[in-house]
Amino acid sequence: MSRSGQIIGLTGSIAAGKSTAAHICRQMGLPVHDSDKVVHKLLGPNGVAVPVILQKFGPVGDSDAGIDRQALGQIIFGDPIAKNWLENLLHPLVEQDRTRFIRQYKVWGYKKIILDVPLLFEVGADRICDSVITVWAPAFLRQQRALMRPGMTEEKYQQIIAAQLPQTEKIRLSDLSLPSGLGYAETRRRLKRFLAK
Repeated sequence: MSRSGQIIGLTGSIAAGKSTAAHICRQMGLPVHDSDKVVHKLLGPNGVAVPVILQKFGPVGDSDAGIDRQALGQIIFGDPIAKNWLENLLHPLVEQDRTRFIRQYKVWGYKKIILDVPLLFEVGADRICDSVITVWAPAFLRQQRALMRPGMTEEKYQQIIAAQLPQTEKIRLSDLSLPSGLGYAETRRRLKRFLAK
């Protein structure tokens, strides 16, 4: 642990309940850097990544409205090379934003900073963390939750799962294994106990 503060990674497979854990952390007054929100901003109206993506993939949105994520998704999910190109564009930009966030909150004197990163291990962001929390849920529950999301299909869900480190591996690499299937109150209790250390 660095003397100037503790960096805690928060991760989990799709629909495992990570957003709920991040919400609890915010309620406890901890700063949470949300990688997904940064990506939304990069792809949103006048986002930094928008002109580069439009140049590469053509009419999948415009500068004022941002990128149509559904249209972009249809291109990249069937094309590993396109997906890799997009990740190579977005991941360094998210990393820059994360570094700025950490630096700022350390200056402000925060002792614990949460990094909410779905692909924490996959992109190597665990290297900058002092500890890691993996939120998990049984496979059937994750699938059930995911398929309720707008635009989600069985095929897309399976592709997302295939691109992620298996849940069991994430748990093995973590300092806290946090089950979300036990309900909000129990998730909060276990999370609070861990963060109080």
